[in-house]
Amino acid sequence: MATKRPEKRQSRVTWLWPLLAVNFFMADMQSGIGPFVGVFLAQRGWDSGLIGTALTIGNIAGMLITTPVGGLIDTSSHKRAWVIVPGVAVVAGSSIILLWQNFWAVLASQVATAIAGAAIVPAVTGITLGIVGQKGFNRQNGRNQAFNHAGNMVGAAASGFLGWHFGYVSVFLLAATFGAITIASVLMIPPGSIDHDAARGSKKEEPDSQHKALAVLLKHKTLLVLGLALAVFHLGNAAIVPLYGISAVTDSQTNGPSFVAAIVVIAQGTMVIAAIVGMRVAEKRNYWLLMLVSFLMLPLRGLFAFFLTGWWGVVPVEILDGVGIGLQSVAVPGMIARSLYSTGRVNLAQGAVITIQGAGAALSPALGGFIANYIGFSSTFLVLGGLGLAAAALWIALGTAVKQY
Repeated sequence: MATKRPEKRQSRVTWLWPLLAVNFFMADMQSGIGPFVGVFLAQRGWDSGLIGTALTIGNIAGMLITTPVGGLIDTSSHKRAWVIVPGVAVVAGSSIILLWQNFWAVLASQVATAIAGAAIVPAVTGITLGIVGQKGFNRQNGRNQAFNHAGNMVGAAASGFLGWHFGYVSVFLLAATFGAITIASVLMIPPGSIDHDAARGSKKEEPDSQHKALAVLLKHKTLLVLGLALAVFHLGNAAIVPLYGISAVTDSQTNGPSFVAAIVVIAQGTMVIAAIVGMRVAEKRNYWLLMLVSFLMLPLRGLFAFFLTGWWGVVPVEILDGVGIGLQSVAVPGMIARSLYSTGRVNLAQGAVITIQGAGAALSPALGGFIANYIGFSSTFLVLGGLGLAAAALWIALGTAVKQY
């Protein structure tokens, strides 16, 4: 597939600032009012099981669309549009919840938000690869993730403050503002700065080579092991934040927006540091160790959540979350780009891994919500944390497929 080659390399530093801005502002836009949905609905009389069901169905929709979207991004020469269109859809989906809180309206909102959000991550990965190439990807991805987590932190802090003083409408308006800035930022990246061969992981000497999609998805051992371990991890991890927020609001009448904002700010602030450290470690060693450490954060997090509830547990629980997810935000795209180099299917693989780990994350809120209905929130955190040990065990047992990366 012939593609337009990028402009002079010395200008790339100028193009990287809009890319960093995209990563910063898309963080709040991508989820809309997502982090606040559980608490918002709990305060309006929804039980944890029903909330978990709505979130799970939305996550399943996003999970199913991510792999084909990744394949389309591999072949697309309009990668900026894969950020712009989903951004508009996320903002529209968030507005539905504010207007209607019946089950079907909330479900439609979650489906729209999940589908739109699914396209943004592989799109930004492709744009980054297209600008800096394989050699520059680890460092630039680390910077991208640091800016993304910083954007989440700033957005959550602002959302918490605005939600506390002005209500949830202000949280939506902030997400819409971030969305508009994201669109403006991605439009500042010249289309000619993106090498579409590099963006899909093709070698320069073989720009038109592309492995068969099914062969990559079904036979690439590194991809399969990575996806399986992440699925188990996220089955336990994804439910902890919404359940922790619901538990605090239900038990102590904590202010919903401010509590959720505190959770996100602490976690995302830690992720900024973890992403930078992870980038440096990966340059000297590989991504395998980063992934193992990230998996081991979940059982520790479950223990802290069990013993410390409400404001007392926010700091240790979310610092551990920040370490785990921050390391994964660098290691997962980096391992995929490194192991899939020369296949021409990097974004397809990125989408596939997001789909597989999304299967775990999609089931997590429903699993955690219904377990909490029967045994209480505290004991549920121990059950969910135990899945981190299972993910670490898989990662070690199947290490021969992934240790070289």
